[in-house]
Amino acid sequence: MTSPFDEEKKRRPSIFARLRSSFLTGIVVIAPVSLTIWLIWTVIGWFDAFVLPLVPRGFRPEEYIGINVRGVGVIIFLLFAILIGWIAKGLIGRSLIRFGESLVERMPVVRSVYSGIKQISETVFAQSESSFEKACLVEYPRLGMWAIGFISTSAKGEIVERTGSSRELMGVFVPTTPNPTSGFLLFFPKADIIELDMSVEDAAKLVISAGLVYPNGKDPTTPPPE
Repeated sequence: MTSPFDEEKKRRPSIFARLRSSFLTGIVVIAPVSLTIWLIWTVIGWFDAFVLPLVPRGFRPEEYIGINVRGVGVIIFLLFAILIGWIAKGLIGRSLIRFGESLVERMPVVRSVYSGIKQISETVFAQSESSFEKACLVEYPRLGMWAIGFISTSAKGEIVERTGSSRELMGVFVPTTPNPTSGFLLFFPKADIIELDMSVEDAAKLVISAGLVYPNGKDPTTPPPE
């Protein structure tokens, strides 16, 4: 006959199981922090390696303190970018930019490269109010299969004329997993789009994690806050 103490002892996990659980928990905590620090450190080093060779030796801190300070290239790049931006906002700067772009437009190959890079830069870095309005669900790539998308804006001009649709069309960006910066721009009838309550940021996390990171506020398995 076994006592309740013996049964409780059997149910209690072994020392090895507890150590393994603690180890895995530690990895979950350490990995994101370590990878983030490593990524930031690597990017800073890349900036330094790219910028510092362009800086005269007399302006480099290591010439005075004797050691290579990581991050100086980033600071110099930020100051240079601020200076160029300040000049570009002025009358002389805008005139120089227009003159330079007029020269680029005369070069067959260079103008295509420059135009593409400029559009990407303006989309990513420009300070504007343009952004995705809502996260949504659309039936893609076929009926009965659902994909997360981001509503951009209503279809206009030739898109509406060529489709001949009598219903309002909405542009929806359907991202890929795990890289949400690539995807497809699709146009759906507004009535076929299901808007989600979750924010665009939460929907992006869901896409990046391949469905593993679910917004807590919309997760039916998460107990409501007390």
